[in-house]
Order: sequence, then C-alpha cells, then structure tokens
Amino acid sequence: MSSPEDLPTTGREWHLVSRPEGFPVPENFALREGPVAAPAEGEILVRNLHLSVDPYMRGRMNDVKSYVPPFQLDEPMTGGAVGIVVASEAEGFAPGDHVLHDLGWRELATLKARYATKISPELAPLSSYLGVLGMPGLTAYAGLLEVASFRKGDAVFVSGAAGAVGSEVGQIARLKGASRVIGSAGSDEKVRLLTEEYGFDTAFNYKSGPVASQLKEAAPNGIDVYFDNVGGDHLEAAISALNVHGRVAVCGMISQYNATEPPAAPRNLAMVIGKRLRLQGLLVMDHADLMPKFFEEVSAWIRSGELQYRETVVEGVEYAADAFLGLLKGENTGKMIVSLGD
Repeated sequence: MSSPEDLPTTGREWHLVSRPEGFPVPENFALREGPVAAPAEGEILVRNLHLSVDPYMRGRMNDVKSYVPPFQLDEPMTGGAVGIVVASEAEGFAPGDHVLHDLGWRELATLKARYATKISPELAPLSSYLGVLGMPGLTAYAGLLEVASFRKGDAVFVSGAAGAVGSEVGQIARLKGASRVIGSAGSDEKVRLLTEEYGFDTAFNYKSGPVASQLKEAAPNGIDVYFDNVGGDHLEAAISALNVHGRVAVCGMISQYNATEPPAAPRNLAMVIGKRLRLQGLLVMDHADLMPKFFEEVSAWIRSGELQYRETVVEGVEYAADAFLGLLKGENTGKMIVSLGD
C-alpha cells in the first residue's frame, strides 16, 4: 500500500478534440496532461504498460447511437490496456499485480477493481492479453465457432486475414479441420505470411485484381463460411462464392468506416434467398461465457506452437494516435499495440 504522497497526481491522456469527417487526421486528437486520483475504497491505481488500438474505435468517434457510446469530445478516450497495480484499496489486488482493463489511451488509470481482471505474465506475454488471448482472440473464436457455426470440413474465407482477428480465425479453422482456408490481405508480404506462417491453404492480395475473380480462383468449389472484417467488394464476392446454406459472420466493415457517402449494398444480395445463406452480425460482448474455454484451448495451441501470432508494436504513449491511424491504413501485421515501457 503506497502512501498518498508517493502516488502520481497527473499523467498524459489522449482526448478526441474534434469528430473526424471521413478518414481521421492527427488534428482530431490531443495528448494532454490530466489529473490522476488516488484510489478510493474498492479501487486500484494502474500504470499502463500496453495499450490497444482497434478498428471499432473509429465508430466511437462519430456522434451516433451504437452498441457502445461515442467518445466524448475533450474527455479521455478508452480502450483495452494492460498494466501494473501501483496502489490498491481493493481486496484481492496488491501493488505489483498485473491487470487487464478498459481505461487505455493514457499512462495512468484509477478504476473500480471489479472492472479489472488479473493476468499472469508467466502464462503469456502481457501484450498477448490485448490480442491473441484477449478481445480480438475471443472475437475470432466465438465468431467462427458459434456465430458462423463452423463444422469440420467447411471451406472458410477470411478477409483482413493478416490482422489480429483474421489471422486467428484462419488458424482456428485449420486446427478444427477446415477443408480449405483462404485469406485476403493488402500486400504480397502479408499474403506470404498467411500461407507460410499461419498455414492458410491459399491467400491473395486484394489490391492485385478484382476480389471476386481472385476468390473464385482460390476456391473453385466455393466456400461454406465467410468471416467478414472488410465488407464492400469482399462481402459481394463472398456471397457469390458461398455454397448453399453458407454462413457469414459479419465482424467488421473496415472498408466503409471512413466513407463520407453511404456505401452501396452488395449488388448480388438476392443470392441470399436462393442459396439460403445466413448473415449474422458479431459483437464479442455477447460471448463472454466462452472465455474460459477459449483461453484454455487457444493458450494450449500457443504453448504447443500450433497457433502463431504477430504484433506490430509502437513505442511511446505520444504515438498512440499515429498507431491508430496506421491501423486504419493497414500498416499493422497482427495486433497493433502501443507499448509504454516496463
């Protein structure tokens, strides 16, 4: 238990200062010094070590009603973070404990202990709790196995396949017995990563030609499951390639997040009827009950080397906004992490 006079009273935090119109720009964000409260009863003070930036955060920058409230202007933004407890007034938490929580985008966070989860650096690297063993990992696991009702022998197509979610979807499908795993990514280097390191059967660079023709070549017998991180032409191509009773887990539509005009719906949407397709949206918060099974199964695959993962690490809280903008441009391979140092 630290004495109050030893505790930090200020820390840097990122604020959204204006709402983006189209693609966000650095001027939409500001890094400011903010007050840090000593923990009250039931609270802990955490020094953040790693911050998460994720595509869903773009939607929270718009002032529209959604499944999570929008970021407020001139207030600290939030997001996944892992850190070390500096001071505790909560039973079960002590200085030196490592925790996962949702007050990211800042150096220091005071929060109610019930909103923090203890994690172990002995079981896995701390940053992995923001990616392969965290929210993106559970999104992949629940989206493929529960939302898309994956069955052994299915042919699976994943867009955004070199990202934190997509790379895990493809590997879980392979480990669960998919007949074929196909991925799309935005560079030849990422395509090689998918096939050579992650074990995808084939992959293509969506910038090299029309998605529909490349997918048809990659999946001559069609697909049974499409895990959608991109939307747009990828979703349209997948609808054409899906076999009867195919399933789509709609996780994200990053191709549309910065659009200033409403996108056109897939032009072949009527095929959903004849093929009896199922398209279902996916929010990871609906699948918290799967967390123990997910953690047990995926952590075992990581320990055995059967499941690989990559992280793109940006050093320094002052570069968090740059990391987020880079994520939206596809500059990351795997999970984008902002590291604040040990």
